[in-house]
Parts: sequence; C-alpha cells; structure tokens
Amino acid sequence: MTTTQIIDGKAIAAKVREDVKAQAEKLTASGIQPCLAVLLVGEDPASKVYVNSKIKACGEAGIKSLEFKMPEDTSAEDIAARIKELNEDSAVHGVLLQLPLPARLKDVQEDLVQMIAPEKDVDGLS
Repeated sequence: MTTTQIIDGKAIAAKVREDVKAQAEKLTASGIQPCLAVLLVGEDPASKVYVNSKIKACGEAGIKSLEFKMPEDTSAEDIAARIKELNEDSAVHGVLLQLPLPARLKDVQEDLVQMIAPEKDVDGLS
C-alpha cells in the first residue's frame, strides 16, 4: 500500500532561503561577499521579471548582485567577452546568462552558455 504525503512547498522554500541567508552571512563575516552576476540581453518581458526576482532574492539573502543589461543588438562577441570577464573575476561567484537570448543569437546561444565556468554556472547548464 502506498501512502501519500503532502508537502508544504512554501515552508520548504522559506527554509531553503533561510539556510542560504545564514550561509551568505557566514561567508560575508569571513571576508567573502557572495556575488551573482546576471546578463540580460534584450527586452524580453518575462526575462526581465525573472532577473528582477533573482536580484530581489539575492538582496534578501545578503548576496551582492550585478546586473548587466545589454541591448538587443549586442554582438555574440561582446557577450562572450563579458562572460570571460566574469569568469576571471574572483569577486563574482555565480554567473547567470538569462535565456532565451534574442532570436538572432539562437545559433550561438549554446556556445555562450558553455563559456560560463562550470563552478560559476548557477543554472548548471555548462
């Protein structure tokens, strides 16, 4: 016989956020300011909402966030250069390239994602 267990997703999410905040506070107290860099290319409304929610969550958790808004016509080379810069920046601990990229970058989107250093890839896509 199988039993069903109802879980409280809101309570679990609140606990996870609480744990993340405590860990961020410990890191900050030890001299390491956790930092997430977010690249947003273009003006996709859903992407803007998602990025804003991540930035808000970072603030609530005591994590510094950097937002790099790039125009719709930003070249793949310029995006790649920014990713490389963030990979090399020891003050940045996580990098998020907001997807989807504009349609004209569809053919290079995966290449750009794979450029993110695995240890900094907060989406776990590289």
